[in-house]
Amino acid sequence: MKALRVHAGPLAREHIGRHGLRPQDVRIIPGAAGGPKGLILGPIDRFLFGEWLQQSTQPIDLVGASIGAWRLANACLDDPKTAFEQFEHGYIHQHFDVPPGQKRMTAKQVSAQFGEGLRNFYGGRAPEVLRHPRYRLHVITSRGRHILGREGRARTPVGYLGAFITNSVHRKSLGAWLERVVFSSAAAALPFGTLDFRTRQVELTDANFELALQASCSIPFMLEAVHDIPGAPPGAYWDGGITDYHLHLNYANTDGVVLYPHFQKAVVPGWLDKGLRWRHKSTHFLDRTVVLAPDPEWVRSLPNGKLPDRNDFVRYGNDAPARMKAWRIAAQEARRLADELAEWLERGDAGELLPL
Repeated sequence: MKALRVHAGPLAREHIGRHGLRPQDVRIIPGAAGGPKGLILGPIDRFLFGEWLQQSTQPIDLVGASIGAWRLANACLDDPKTAFEQFEHGYIHQHFDVPPGQKRMTAKQVSAQFGEGLRNFYGGRAPEVLRHPRYRLHVITSRGRHILGREGRARTPVGYLGAFITNSVHRKSLGAWLERVVFSSAAAALPFGTLDFRTRQVELTDANFELALQASCSIPFMLEAVHDIPGAPPGAYWDGGITDYHLHLNYANTDGVVLYPHFQKAVVPGWLDKGLRWRHKSTHFLDRTVVLAPDPEWVRSLPNGKLPDRNDFVRYGNDAPARMKAWRIAAQEARRLADELAEWLERGDAGELLPL
């Protein structure tokens, strides 16, 4: 049984048919939100950034939301292979101890622990990320508007209820509640069009790097919003996956490909679109995109027959060692994805491509 499937849009398929897929062909790499699901992409990340892409010299735009933003920030460190290994180990072994007398941790407590983890991980290494000679990082966040402009016990649930209802009718209407704010490496133009959704761009700096990354990972109600990020418009900033769950963006490259390591075939626009199946289809936005995704049959061979996800914290409850073991096995098995990718790149066989 194969572990990896390679899906391609029509222009990407045409390109690979003529040239194969070479390191110098990559223009953009997206990184999706999705929490623990991103663990299975670790071996691919280590192969791409630690080996394969080092054979080329062109600039590459890295566009990430939530865990995808954290993964791609790691790619910008001086030793990305080690960074990805440390990230995987730390993510698998994260554990939230509920204080005595509480049934669960508050969003404030989770945010404090998460922020401390970010600071410990990057401690003094932000300049490596921001000044990478060829990778231009774009961290996507969701900034609240109007009632969601500040976080509050009543206004946040009311605001997100309104966002959910209006988004169900028309995705663009979500822009009345939230806007996409992209924190980008200095002087880096956005590598995608923004007519689909209300968007701002802010320079990513030493002063706001960790806060922007924390905001991009701040799931509403589970973590607190990050307020008033330096250099950005005031307000509450939440998980970038709310506006851009899987980065279904109108990518601007007119040549080469968008290379997308992903944990599934579908590229879902926003987090609130997860249950709206008609929004899971491919569009012309993805014409130059190559999606690297696990075969669903292979996924069923993993612990519990699925990818790691946040529900595992509930499934395993206080048995953190059992959850860690299941996640560790999934991450180890995912080495097959990287091995099969390396073999396919060597063959360069466009006939093995599947449609998006």
